[in-house]
Amino acid sequence: MNTLSLVRSDPPAGAGVEAKLATATDEVLIARSLAGRPVPFRQVDHDNLRRGVRYRVLVPDRARTAHGVSARLGALALAGADVRTAPKVPLDALVVDRALTVLPAGRRDSVAAFELASVVTTTVELFERVWRAAVPFTAAVAAAGEEVTDRERELLTLLFAGCTDEAAAARLNISVRTVRRTVSQLMDRLGARSRFQAGAKAADRGWLLDHAS
Repeated sequence: MNTLSLVRSDPPAGAGVEAKLATATDEVLIARSLAGRPVPFRQVDHDNLRRGVRYRVLVPDRARTAHGVSARLGALALAGADVRTAPKVPLDALVVDRALTVLPAGRRDSVAAFELASVVTTTVELFERVWRAAVPFTAAVAAAGEEVTDRERELLTLLFAGCTDEAAAARLNISVRTVRRTVSQLMDRLGARSRFQAGAKAADRGWLLDHAS
């Protein structure tokens, strides 16, 4: 059977898809645009992760600060899933062992599962294309949430004002190594791919001081 339609099931909730998911032996890919479909994490996912099945989860950057979603992603990461975020995730899909693809169907909360090689291959290729440019999301990132320390705020402000790592380290009386480690952690928390983007995102969140001091 090449295609299986499931009504009122958000993958992997449908009985047929969940049964397939429970037999996963290698890898499960989950992509969510967050356009009305939550990031799933159910008992079968826990069981698979404990059995050593690799999970890769891809969601938009805004999931890092979305109410409830960040905690769910943190739970996934803590359980062993590899979670990444990208500016935009153009698909909602579940892929099991690169043999079964589950996609949204026409009706709300319904999905269709495909074993057609062409559908699976196309879905995986799109997933991999976005995944390569995505930023890792860890349990530590989720735990950090929106909190930012005074030193982190001052460091971001100095760097956004154009200070070098060395100059910022001297102003804050910390080592250059500490500056670089902190900046790397802040970029991860912000879902930023560059220091400039980190500064812009920090400014949008009100994390920067009015004046560097």
